[in-house]
Amino acid sequence: MEKGKIFETTIAGRKVTVETGRYAGLANGSCLIRCGDTAVLTNVTMSAAPREGLDYFPLGVDFEEKMYAVGKIPGGFKKREGRASDKAILTSRLIDRPLRPLFPKGFFNDVSVVATAMSVDTNIPPEVFGMLGSSIALSISDIPFYGPTGSIVVGLTDGKYVFNPDNDQRAKSRMQVYVSGTADAIMMVEAGASEVTEKEMLDGILAAHGEIKKQVAFVNEIVKAVGKKKKEIDFYTIPDDLDKAVRKFADKILDKALDAFDREERQSREDAAAKEIQAHFAQEFEGKKREIGDVIYKMTKEKVRAKILVDGVRPDGRKMTDVREIWCETGVLPRVHGSAVFTRGQSQALTTCTLGTISEVQKLEGLDEDFFKRYMHHYNFPPYSTGEAKPLRSPSRREIGHGALAERALEAVIPSEAEFPYAIRTVSEILSSNGSTSQASVCGSTLSLMDAGVPLKAPVAGIAMGLIKGENGKNVAVLSDIQGLEDFLGDMDFKVAGTAKGITAIQMDIKIKGIDEGVLKTALEQARIGRLYILEKMLAVLPAPRGGLSKWAPKIITFDIDPEKIGDVIGKQGKVINKIIELTGVKIDVTEEGRVFVAGIDAGAGERAKQMILSIAVPPEAGSKYIGTVVRVLDFGAFVEYAPGCDGMIHISKLAPRRVDKVTDVVNIGDRVEVEVIKIDEKGRIDLRLLNKL
Repeated sequence: MEKGKIFETTIAGRKVTVETGRYAGLANGSCLIRCGDTAVLTNVTMSAAPREGLDYFPLGVDFEEKMYAVGKIPGGFKKREGRASDKAILTSRLIDRPLRPLFPKGFFNDVSVVATAMSVDTNIPPEVFGMLGSSIALSISDIPFYGPTGSIVVGLTDGKYVFNPDNDQRAKSRMQVYVSGTADAIMMVEAGASEVTEKEMLDGILAAHGEIKKQVAFVNEIVKAVGKKKKEIDFYTIPDDLDKAVRKFADKILDKALDAFDREERQSREDAAAKEIQAHFAQEFEGKKREIGDVIYKMTKEKVRAKILVDGVRPDGRKMTDVREIWCETGVLPRVHGSAVFTRGQSQALTTCTLGTISEVQKLEGLDEDFFKRYMHHYNFPPYSTGEAKPLRSPSRREIGHGALAERALEAVIPSEAEFPYAIRTVSEILSSNGSTSQASVCGSTLSLMDAGVPLKAPVAGIAMGLIKGENGKNVAVLSDIQGLEDFLGDMDFKVAGTAKGITAIQMDIKIKGIDEGVLKTALEQARIGRLYILEKMLAVLPAPRGGLSKWAPKIITFDIDPEKIGDVIGKQGKVINKIIELTGVKIDVTEEGRVFVAGIDAGAGERAKQMILSIAVPPEAGSKYIGTVVRVLDFGAFVEYAPGCDGMIHISKLAPRRVDKVTDVVNIGDRVEVEVIKIDEKGRIDLRLLNKL
């Protein structure tokens, strides 16, 4: 068997090898890419023919996390990998988005891209190599593809840009930006950041593009050496005679239909126009309903774009930099810990905030080192938000992606655990959708967190930018706060979130073959201006986080104990700590370092639990005072349990300043009493004095 060929390059100072021709011989294209101990196998395949009646490009991308890659056996009964993790889904989206625009128009054959992490050094994450490997596999395959692309991660550490940062560099980096592009243009940006400036972000993206150009040159060398001849595909086309006839008849009809700023009126006119045009050609072009509809769509797209580029008129009448009307409200739902509604035009998000104990943080297990996530954001997009009657499904990849974007946008401003010892979950329910709902969820989340009393470092707002680019590439319009039609018919969806100080998250998707520095710079500046305007509207409703928590939120008390006393606090089989929980009704978490979290709706109950724990963890001394319960009565005295598992004895002579004949004349089992420690003998036995009966 042929051993295949190995190609070498250097990326971000590390040796990278690409092996082809040795594995997965039946795939249309395959490569194994290695960097250190991280190895990703990527395979691409294509169906022999398009699916009948399909009117979209069926590209499927999957990033496969195999637990054997990091020497783990999957948990659960089946002991095998189950459904993809959120991170695997997000990585699949990272791979998909720069590739999708680079396939030919009218190409409807199924194409499958599967990138499998086979071996992982957690210091060299596999995601970016799955992105690069997918581009290589497609480029050397016989599948039509207008690549190659390159991909890299850029960070900002100690004022310098670093590429594919390691664990230490990521921990210190002010931004984590995934960038993909061709030799000529940038195709995709996905970023999380700690309030970086527009210039810092732009310079980082451009620096990344310089590295991407080197990768593209490397991939072209591989293609030259082992690339297959591209298959000749019978792409879907519209017959010229049909195209000309429909255009001539439909021109003025569509002009009239599109001459309305109100979305519902325009949609009604468009539906009526399409029905009229289809009926007119039903006999002349029998059986060509799809082709007629495609011409109508193309004409609609051309006319809307021309109005924007030539006339400077957007579908709803706004100027290029205008933001739709905004209104917000907070405290919408009485029992949740925080809630807010953010409405921009016809896009509306209701976001709730729930505060929980530290034990409720999300544990993430995967190919990275296991870690815990304190802040979680979930995004739901029900069918009614677009006026559709469809059954509810589990969260889609899009919903998971939008939730992760909003989560990234707010992570930089969430207070530390020391400042605010809570697990935090926000959930955005999209009530109405007409573009930019992911950024509406960012704004709604900020307001709901502030409504819950979370001391955010700064409020965050988000805005989506669009792009209309003329055929000659010279006429360009960058649109602020795009609505659904502008997203659908435009060339770019560029989401930017941040504070008044700087950017916290970016997601850019391109539908054409990339954008240049000028467009990026303009989009970032317009987004900054729009973001400041939106923040002003939000802060007019709620200027700062509320001073206190909801009465329904848990009140958390934190304190430290000697780690050696943790066993005493927990007790055998948890009996001691469970007794404290039973007596007070609170929830208690204790870390290995001795940090104690006591949570309860009743702050008084939390204080009682704290005193019980300290009574166990802090050795009693003469003069210490406790409140306890009489648990046993003998002729010579009474035993008082001042904390679960801890007791002392009040001798009959110490029950009162006078002579006591019978212990039960003063105390009985079940009485609550305040006592003082008199002494502790060499065996640890505690003598008490009765101070008060409660």
